[in-house]
Amino acid sequence: MKEEGVIGSDYRVDLEVGADLKKASHSDQLSDTVDYVHLHSIIREEMGIRSKLLESVAARILERIFLEVPAVKTGEIAISKINPPLGGDVQQVTVILSKDR
Repeated sequence: MKEEGVIGSDYRVDLEVGADLKKASHSDQLSDTVDYVHLHSIIREEMGIRSKLLESVAARILERIFLEVPAVKTGEIAISKINPPLGGDVQQVTVILSKDR
């Protein structure tokens, strides 16, 4: 909606990724696991790009994760718009996308 472009909105992003963490569980080395700081950075950057649809943002985030974090084999992302302006008492609307490598 036009007013959302002017006043902005609040969002919640929940991400779940699947990876083989066996090596990391024994080595205790960051290089052997999925760096959640990197995942957070991808989410922040992609959420900062103006988009019309939550679906587009979710797809971009998953695509970047698969491109930049080879250890990730599966991903599911839920993006929720908090208190959307729908003319009713709606807490949030959520889009969920899943992807496998």
